[in-house]
Amino acid sequence: MREAVIVEALRTPLGRGKKGRGDLSGFHPASLLGTLIDAVNEKSGLGPEDVEQVIGGCVTQAGEQGGNIIRHGVLARNKGWSVGGTTVDTQCGSSQQTNNMVRALVQAGSMDIGIAAGVEVMSRVGLGMNVMNGPGFMWPDDWKWDSPPEQFTAAQRIADKRGITRKDVDELAYRSQKLAKAARDGGRFKREIVPINAPIVDEDGIPTGDSKLVEQDQGIRDTTLEKLGELNSVFDEYIHTPGNSSQVTDGAAAVLWMTVDKAKELGLKPRARILQDVVVGADPYYLLDGPINATERCLQKAGMSMSDLDLYEVNEAFASVVLSWVQTMKADMDKLNVNGGAIALGHPVGATGARLIITALHELERQDKNTALITMCCGASVGTATIIERL
Repeated sequence: MREAVIVEALRTPLGRGKKGRGDLSGFHPASLLGTLIDAVNEKSGLGPEDVEQVIGGCVTQAGEQGGNIIRHGVLARNKGWSVGGTTVDTQCGSSQQTNNMVRALVQAGSMDIGIAAGVEVMSRVGLGMNVMNGPGFMWPDDWKWDSPPEQFTAAQRIADKRGITRKDVDELAYRSQKLAKAARDGGRFKREIVPINAPIVDEDGIPTGDSKLVEQDQGIRDTTLEKLGELNSVFDEYIHTPGNSSQVTDGAAAVLWMTVDKAKELGLKPRARILQDVVVGADPYYLLDGPINATERCLQKAGMSMSDLDLYEVNEAFASVVLSWVQTMKADMDKLNVNGGAIALGHPVGATGARLIITALHELERQDKNTALITMCCGASVGTATIIERL
């Protein structure tokens, strides 16, 4: 039977979003993704048209990210047109799902080599622009679900359900910043980040014609619990603030998959495989509690338990989402987001799923450990989970 394996896994640095005029905000999303695809090919020794398909995630498919942005990223390299491209929307879990899909297609024989990717340049295409500018609204008139009108309400509902306090979410945010800073300063991200020459933009976001080398994530902050506690909540009586929620971010991530036989033929080392993956529905009232449902089903289908996992990457969209998962799954905090999470690093929504897989793989290799769970909350009341095993 064919087996699909990861042989390369790289991402861009993560840039601050629009208000911060981050280092990647001068990139058209297609150009950013194309630059990363070229880096993956170059590092693995592949030619520009050896990859058969790129399947990538993008949440806000409008404007510069519309019209099949992943295919546009392939073409933006100006290195041939034969590589196929498909754009997937599983909300925040989009590029996690693309890894599940590419792995399955390689294993099924639809292709021998594929890239699972994701891109989101939120500085240029703001979250929700595809909903705001279309005709009508995304829910039909007879929608019966008590879905939150926005995600901060969902995060608060979860906090209320689990008894999570403002102190709890600030402590998780501080932990994320502290761990991310230690990881950056200790060089842990160097193997997974592609240094990138980025266009410099002025205060209005217009490229100046100059460029700069970007090598590190921008979202990591020097802060304290006291400073986090002084931030105002986004809505009165809610516990989430800009300091304990994920950041608006620009970035891309890409994972190279192929069969074991193709890797052997090309002299490439298989680094990991997927043991199990799921995408599940979650209660629309809570919207973002999907990681619990997804983890439970993923472990059940894999015949595994929490004690079989060496690491967990649980996306830090909001601190209460992570704490709800930890509380329910009785998770070991020493295995959780050991290099920080989206609160510190940022959350380029369509790219984060692949970014989490990339970070998890590199950390398994660094620690000489075997298994990691990647799980995410997603818009549309969906949860994703994937278990990878290092080879």
